[in-house]
Order: sequence, then structure tokens, then C-alpha cells
Amino acid sequence: MRITSALTAVAVVLAGLVAGVGSSSAAGTSSAAAYCGITWGSAEKSAGTLSDGPLTEVRTGRHDCYDRVVFEFAGPVDGYAVGYGETWTEGEGLALSPYTAGGALLRVSLRAPAYDDAHQGTVPYAVGEHVANLLRYPTVRDVVFGGSFEGYSTFAVGVRARLPFRVLVLSGPGTHSRIVLDVAHQW
Repeated sequence: MRITSALTAVAVVLAGLVAGVGSSSAAGTSSAAAYCGITWGSAEKSAGTLSDGPLTEVRTGRHDCYDRVVFEFAGPVDGYAVGYGETWTEGEGLALSPYTAGGALLRVSLRAPAYDDAHQGTVPYAVGEHVANLLRYPTVRDVVFGGSFEGYSTFAVGVRARLPFRVLVLSGPGTHSRIVLDVAHQW
């Protein structure tokens, strides 16, 4: 009797294991649908080249599935590097993490200056200033200007946690261009 019960228990366990082999969760991936269809990941992203179109504006927006930071330039710009980790001020090397709200820090390096040909600033922010009001944003907690030096402009974007993000390069309006950073609300 005991042997029969033990064999029945083993058979039930084996049947469960065999049934799970074909499922995606057994292969280490979730069978649930991705949040809002987002499949961006959180690895560093970079593209483009150095440009001379100056940064003119930084703005933010809330969406159903993600928060957005938009960097607008007066001219064609397509160069960036964005990834999680410490952000340093351009030209000084001061760490921005102690001054940036959020549980994780996105390092945003734009391959374009925040000054014009006469080396006059084209944005109203000083190094270390918070550039956006992010009250009631689910994910983005802070955007801090890290400065502009030798054609590169840096920002620290504080987010709630290390979450998936994407970067888009958009043309317009007019002769302007935009580099857009979207950070998902969850995985």
C-alpha cells in the first residue's frame, strides 16, 4: 500500500514536471504579457555622433506606461549615451548622485553643447540645478543639469528604481531635433 502511494506521488510530480518543460516559465522567461508591451530593457543605449546644434530646452511628460524627458536642440542632433550609473559634472568631475532624487540614476550624455558659437549658454540652468517639476510623476524623480563641456552636455535623471528605458531621436519641429528618454513605470 505504501509503495503504491509513493509511486502515485512520484508519478504526479513527474507529470507536473513534464507538463512544465514546454512552458516558457520553465525556460526562465515569464509567460505573462510584458507591461504595456514594453520590451526595452535596462542596458546602456548609445548612438549618433557629436553635433553642434545647441540644446535649447528640457521638458518632461507623464504617460500611461512611462515618464518622458525631452531634450530639444536648435539643429540636427542624434548623438547620445544613456545608462544606469553615477553621473559626473562635465569638466569638473563632481558626482551628481548626492544631489539627485530617486532610487536609481540614469546617466545622460548628449553629444551636443548647451551653448552657442559665442559660448553663451542656451539653457537657463546652472550646473547642479534641478530642471523640472516632477510632482506626481510615477517614475522620474529628478532631472539635474551636469553641465556642458567640449561639445557634450550631461544630465542626471533620477528614477524610482532601475526600470526599462528607451531613447528616441526625433526630427522637428522645423529645423529642431529632439532626443527623447522614456522610462517605464514597471517591468
